[in-house]
Amino acid sequence: MTSPALSLFNAPFAALAIPGPTFLERAPLELRDWFVHLFPAPAQWLVHHLITIVAVLAVFGLFFAFLTIAERKLLGRLQNRLGPNRTGPFGFMQPFADAIKALTKEDVVPAAADKLLHFLAPVIVCSFALMTFAVLPFGRHLIPLELDAAVLYFFAAGAATELAIFMAGWSSRNKYSLLAAMRALAQLISYELPLLLTVVPVVMLTGTLSTQNIVLAQGGWWHGVIPHWHVFTPWGFAGFLIFLVAALAETNRSPFDSPEAESELIAGHLTEYSGFKYALFFMAEYFGMTALCGLGVTLFLGGWQAPSVYLQFIPSYVWFGLKLIAMILLLIWIRGTLLRLRIDQLMRLSWKLLVPLALINLLNAAFWFQAGELGGAFAIARWPVSIGLAVLPFIAFGRRLGRGLGPRTYRYAP
Repeated sequence: MTSPALSLFNAPFAALAIPGPTFLERAPLELRDWFVHLFPAPAQWLVHHLITIVAVLAVFGLFFAFLTIAERKLLGRLQNRLGPNRTGPFGFMQPFADAIKALTKEDVVPAAADKLLHFLAPVIVCSFALMTFAVLPFGRHLIPLELDAAVLYFFAAGAATELAIFMAGWSSRNKYSLLAAMRALAQLISYELPLLLTVVPVVMLTGTLSTQNIVLAQGGWWHGVIPHWHVFTPWGFAGFLIFLVAALAETNRSPFDSPEAESELIAGHLTEYSGFKYALFFMAEYFGMTALCGLGVTLFLGGWQAPSVYLQFIPSYVWFGLKLIAMILLLIWIRGTLLRLRIDQLMRLSWKLLVPLALINLLNAAFWFQAGELGGAFAIARWPVSIGLAVLPFIAFGRRLGRGLGPRTYRYAP
């Protein structure tokens, strides 16, 4: 049953029965209610929902802008260069200069292209990427839409981007774009399976598809020190690593950026896009990365829960933001470190390693739960057994992954 008291946007602050919330915790609620009551009663519901939309667009629009400059600067440091440093103080106005350039740049559409689908593809991919933010619990009371099946909604909205990517490649009437779109679909479908399989143990152990209830299930601490986050269990840590790799592939991030491999496919399914349409695809990629990182924080890192009982005075949305930024910085670090995989390596990694490990991790989570229910010696023995179920299959499947695939030998004509 939906709990309106958990949603910022579905219930007035007066209806929230929360024992002793701090001022900063309830400040967004009070500000929202004050602004809504400035309007006549018949229009308050509309203003109520418009605040939700404007808040998501404003926060994540600005987050996207400054995330691009942060990534470019961090990658510059990793590669021993400065990065953007000319536009504005320390180069921080560079994203806004790029936005102006994208808006004023000529929009070139091939003569043979399907004009309608060519236009709709970037709009659809960006719209559905934004829709995934609706069910992420950004704080104790900050969730745009509280759904009982929020996890299903998240993946349903995210899956629509696959159709938009193929639409972009097919409508361009370009062989490179079509091949890249087919490659992108193969990659997205292949890595969506292990991504979904890592979510199943969390849903199974918490008994809910609600993202807010999943976060609430991770509340509390062992001995007042170690939080009850899923990542601190053997099955949760293994699932988080699989989730991280699959999320990189789902968002076309390096080392899984083969759909846009410039050296092979020019620019992938974006070959025939320019101007603001190209920027929408770029924006959707960052929105998708941010949303998946937010889902990873929700499922495995305790969401908005504080890491210590002594740090609960800090607003919950601050903790969610810090965890989200930490995950994104990890992805940027990976991008600046690893090389791109070949498409055959990429597909083999998914079907021969990640999918079997995700299935075994599902059994591992079931064993963890049952052993905990039995208690006593079973609760103690589940730790070494669960660690073995996470590590040993990884070693076994990892060794078989490259068997028979020796190093390539290149021969040159004399």
